[in-house]
Amino acid sequence: MKNPPSNWKLPKVRLCAMTVWYRNLLVWKKLIVPAMLVNFGEPTLYLLGMGFGLGHFVETMDHLPYLSFLASGIIASSAMSTASFEGMYSVFTRMVPQRTYESILATPLDIDDILAGEMIWCATKSVISGIAILLVATLLGAVGGWSALWAIPVVFLIGLSFAGLAMLMSAFAPNYDFFNYYFVLMITPMFMLCGVFYPISTFPETMQLIVQVLPLTHAVELVRPIVTGQSLQQAWLHIAVLVLYATIGYYLAVVFVRKRLM
Repeated sequence: MKNPPSNWKLPKVRLCAMTVWYRNLLVWKKLIVPAMLVNFGEPTLYLLGMGFGLGHFVETMDHLPYLSFLASGIIASSAMSTASFEGMYSVFTRMVPQRTYESILATPLDIDDILAGEMIWCATKSVISGIAILLVATLLGAVGGWSALWAIPVVFLIGLSFAGLAMLMSAFAPNYDFFNYYFVLMITPMFMLCGVFYPISTFPETMQLIVQVLPLTHAVELVRPIVTGQSLQQAWLHIAVLVLYATIGYYLAVVFVRKRLM
């Protein structure tokens, strides 16, 4: 049993964490058909239903065709949802019911390595989802050009920023129902308020300041100009916020998973 102070030591990220990523990839390959169906089917429904349906009445939003405005927001929000779902439900499953982590800890890997590998896997799943949506948006004519491919590394960063927070929830969760609090109190409000469907400039000034604290706001502000071909403003600020969320989320997840398992 470790002394409590040792739980708070800084984690060491090692290359061997990629073995956890590879293990998850092998498992995912067995489920690739239904997984890809979800990745392509859900964004297609969003873009067709809201992009063309609601877009018929709205036409433009923030000087962009509404389909392009929506597609870029959905790419960012999908990265959030995918990483959050993977970091909570899948990580909790491997940590508690399946007790996979106990088996991995019998190898030279430690909790730092496990969660680093999980975090990279969550971000990878976000990239897979983002590429699917980007492809659908391209076929629908909602993408500004080849420069939209720069959104892929941004989506990876978005996945990292939400993966840490999701794994932190898994560290505290007594059961799957616990995750409903996070989705209802965090994910859904960000989905509705952070610029996915309409610009945050429509809010009162106080609300604009509040949503600037949320990571999805900065994710959308990065992805939208890249996908639609607009000029990117304050890129380093948005990147810094997402890196900060990823770093703090990973550190706290490691601390509390140590407390739970060690």
